[in-house]
Amino acid sequence: MDYTIDPRKTAEFERFARAWIGLVNKHGGQHHGYFLPAEGASDRALALFSFPSLAAYETYRSRFGVDPEFVAADKIRDDSGCVLRYERTFMRPLLSAQLPSRPAPPRSAAGSKPLSRFRRSAGHLVAMK
Repeated sequence: MDYTIDPRKTAEFERFARAWIGLVNKHGGQHHGYFLPAEGASDRALALFSFPSLAAYETYRSRFGVDPEFVAADKIRDDSGCVLRYERTFMRPLLSAQLPSRPAPPRSAAGSKPLSRFRRSAGHLVAMK
């Protein structure tokens, strides 16, 4: 979910978000969190959640406007005006388990230790030449 929020109503949006995290988790999904503005545009927020199947998602969606908990969660949004608009997009994950394995790091001439291409300097990693 991609939200445009009222930046003056972040506290209300957080209340709305907490309600939906609980509902997604309670009704068969896994909520991966809401991501709120920290730097840059202060009116954008994202929510990521998944369901094991389209059928499970549709069962969850059938509760909208009917289940009292769902109605109460939407009421937070409607009464506060914290959400100006939102867009729902269906995506598929590419997980690390689906990526090809990474090659082993290069080894020193003695073959005992991996070569490091970075060194720590003042708390930051710096590429070595």
